[in-house]
Amino acid sequence: MGATGTRTVGRHRCLGAAGSLAVASGGWAVGTLPAHDPWGLWVSHGTVVTAVGHALAYGGLTVLVVAWWLYGRTGASVRDTVVTLVWWAAPLVLAPPLYSADVYSYIAQGAMVLEGHDVYSVGPSVLDPEGRGGDASASVGGHWTDTPAPYGPFFLVLARVVAWATGGTIVPAVLGMRVVALAGLVLIVWALRNLARELGRSESAALWLGALNPLMLIHVVGGVHNDGLMTGLMLTGVLLALRGRWVVGSVLIGFAAMVKSPAAVALLFVGVLVGRAASGPVVRRVAKGLLAPGLIAAAVAVVVTLLSGTGFGWLGTQSVAARIHTALSLSSDLGLGLGELLRLLAGTDPDPVKSAVQNLGLLIALVLIARLAWQATTGRTEPVRALGLALLALVALSPMVQPWYLLWATAVIAATTSGGRALGAVTVLSAALVYETQPSGSTPPYGFVLAGLVCAVGVVLLRRDREAGERGRVPGRRRPADEALEADAARA
Repeated sequence: MGATGTRTVGRHRCLGAAGSLAVASGGWAVGTLPAHDPWGLWVSHGTVVTAVGHALAYGGLTVLVVAWWLYGRTGASVRDTVVTLVWWAAPLVLAPPLYSADVYSYIAQGAMVLEGHDVYSVGPSVLDPEGRGGDASASVGGHWTDTPAPYGPFFLVLARVVAWATGGTIVPAVLGMRVVALAGLVLIVWALRNLARELGRSESAALWLGALNPLMLIHVVGGVHNDGLMTGLMLTGVLLALRGRWVVGSVLIGFAAMVKSPAAVALLFVGVLVGRAASGPVVRRVAKGLLAPGLIAAAVAVVVTLLSGTGFGWLGTQSVAARIHTALSLSSDLGLGLGELLRLLAGTDPDPVKSAVQNLGLLIALVLIARLAWQATTGRTEPVRALGLALLALVALSPMVQPWYLLWATAVIAATTSGGRALGAVTVLSAALVYETQPSGSTPPYGFVLAGLVCAVGVVLLRRDREAGERGRVPGRRRPADEALEADAARA
């Protein structure tokens, strides 16, 4: 990269850092503030400060998205991209929780485990308001106050450690959980680089989409979601399996599933890698691929559950999230609409109709995942790429969908795809879905309008890029993706 390219990277890096700083600054006024902060740091302010906070947060978010989009066209090196990630993430590290109150649930559930409550049968409301985790419990979103934990024992042990180390005090407890989230981001960066290298993709391009992504920054660093830890463990496990160390890889995926269960989908595609590498009769290879990774992960789940002392109640709470309607879930929206229509026409209860459509959506997702696994087995699709598409199908057809769920698929697709519709889709959606929720965690109707506008603009920009590519390159000019791939090869 020449001096001009270096200056361009620097300008976009500074632009994104300014946007991130504005989001963090606005978050101190309009973020997902706790119901009570004994330190008096994260507290509500007056109307003027709140208005300024909203302006800073939304303005900064837009600047961050634009900087990210422009940065992806610079052909920046891996080192430059990692440095940029640090610049963009740093302002969010000390900010209050942003765009979601889930971290308060994590802290409260950690305190519940510490005090001996069954987190898989009761919600955070059982905590003493004046005791450890009481402030976190009071800050949990209304739907989740009495909802059992849908998370695995491994994550709850981490939350318990944070609750014990901080006494459940809001500010240090949130920062403690953010350290866990940042550890997940570090794993994602390491795994993405190595996965891209193994698959012959551009490492810097993979980092741009999979780690520097504003959806990752906003919801994993800012929002402290455990999806970052789940994804980091899952990607690392897949990488090790791709390198032939599938036993250790399956163990890590087992730990990932003990954070959030969707990571278990990766076991099917690790099984494809195992079956391909195995020797002997076809039946033996197929059996080894189908059974071995799953049995190892199951053993991890049993051991972690027994050691954690939380019990096996997590097996019965994986569907609790589906009770809460989210407008991003296609199956839930369709089921609700159909159920209400039948209620008006025939006076039937809409809930069974909605549940049936949600189950149908999951069934279709399972069929698509099985088809992708078969394609990977027969060599029509690379197994890791098939995993990314499978996770994308699972997110699209799940009964509950949050914006940050897209990160499950995006991180995998980032390392396995250099073009195509899936890459374009997750790129545009990553830019759009950051607008779906307010910094306070609520979901206003205008959030969907903003997301729709960004989708429209993103589609136009991608189409323009594609048409420019079809017309041919400008003489003497290389595409940023080519520059990045060549730079990666030179360093290797």
